[in-house]
Formats: sequence, C-alpha cells, structure tokens
Amino acid sequence: MSRTPAPRPSASPALDARVALLSRAAHAEPRLEGVLLYGSWTTGEADAYSDIEAYLFLGDGHADTFDGPGFLRALGRPALARTNQFGILAVVFEDDLMRGEFHFEEAGAGIAAVEGWQGMVHLPDPDAAVLLDRTGRLTEAAARLTAPLAPEPVESAAHLTGELANWTLMLAHLLARREDARAHNLLHAMVAPLQLKLCRLLRGTTDHWLTPSRAAERDLPAADLARYTATTAPLEAVALRAAARASWQWSRELAAEAHGRWGTPVPEALHARIAGLLARD
Repeated sequence: MSRTPAPRPSASPALDARVALLSRAAHAEPRLEGVLLYGSWTTGEADAYSDIEAYLFLGDGHADTFDGPGFLRALGRPALARTNQFGILAVVFEDDLMRGEFHFEEAGAGIAAVEGWQGMVHLPDPDAAVLLDRTGRLTEAAARLTAPLAPEPVESAAHLTGELANWTLMLAHLLARREDARAHNLLHAMVAPLQLKLCRLLRGTTDHWLTPSRAAERDLPAADLARYTATTAPLEAVALRAAARASWQWSRELAAEAHGRWGTPVPEALHARIAGLLARD
C-alpha cells in the first residue's frame, strides 16, 4: 500500500523539507517498495545540525542496478556522494551542508531484517518513520520497534565491567610501550563510551544507549560529567597518563557500584594489577 506519513514538524525546517522531498521522490519511483527513516528525526530530537538517514528498500532485482546518487538528486545537489566503509551511501548536500546516510537494499531480505532491530533501533512513531510502504510489510515490521531501548542491567553491567578491564589493560600496555598516540585514541574512542554506558545504566538514563555521549550534558549529573572530563587529555605524556589513571579509577568505582546494586562480579585482583601498571611512569 502506498502511503504518505502524517506531518511531523521538527526543530529543523530544512530537515522537514528534505524528508518531504524524499517522500515525494520515493512515491514517484516504482522500483522502490519501501522507505524507512531512522535517527534523530524519528525520535523527535532533530535540530538544525541533524542528518537525514533512511533505508530504501528496492524490489527484487533492482538493488544492484539502482542509481542511488542519481535518485537522491531530487533532494538537492550533492557536494559529496560516496559509499563509506560501512557500505552506506554518504551524501553532503551543497545548499546547506546537511549530511545524509542512505542504505539501498533489496526489499525481501531488508524488510525481513527490520523486525530484528528490536533493542537496537527505537521508533516511537513508526507511522512518521515509514515514508513509503507499497505492501504493508514495512509498516508491520516498524511497529515492533516502538519500545524504548532498555538494556538488561545485570548482564549489561557484567559485560561492561569485563570490557573496561580488558581495554584498560591494553591501554596500560600501550602507555608502557610509549605508543601515546595509539593509547590516546583507545582511551577516548574505546574506553570512554563503555564508561558512559555503565554510568547511564546506573543512573537510569539509557535513552541514548547506542551513542552514550549524545546529550550527556543533559542526561547525566554534573558529578559524572566531571569524572568523564577527568578521563580526557591532550596528546601529551604526563596529561595522558594522569587521564588514564583517572579513567581506571572511575571505571573501578562504577564497577563497584554495579556490584553493590546487582551483584555483578568484580575481579579485584586483576583490577589492582591494572592500577599498578598505570601507576608506573
């Protein structure tokens, strides 16, 4: 069934206009079976800096030959259109530098997979997220994604506690080897997101579970933000090592808090040995 979503004004008129252009172009393209938006527009968090993100499901036999960049010209002239390392067509529109991420997939397998996104994608209003559905299958699948993301606390806390020990041990080894650039990246790109997830789990603010730094200034108490700030550092030896020690101390405190609340295991001997490694100059 071909359908037009109900209007859903956001805080970004430019994004609303581009969503409308995508809907119009999709309805006019018979090879498209369905279009599903995701990201901040679908959760009501879009602003002037938000991207447009969508899955476009093509009828069988068209996915390999469909001209995605050509189709997206209906949304605006691209300053950039490249398939990125994840196989997603990444677009930057020339007029306002809005970013776009577009997945082009065969409808059969692609729509069937949507139902499996439970726990990873949250669509509070699937009627607004589904821009096109010629068969009804996409609407049915999207309707299963209305529940907010809610990680199971005990299993998640145990997993995060283990991951923090694993990656912080690697951090200690890199610092000992004097690979400071690599250690700097590991601290900020790998360890910090795990800490923020465990912190969110403990504070009950898991709405941004998949991107734990998103809206952290709004979601987390000032004391937690201060602890997070102490784990950041420039690429300078003394500051980096101080941040690594502060990071591990915070990780240990979060793990202990999780243990006190849920009984999750804490390998104290291993934690102490990691602290000893980080204490070295």
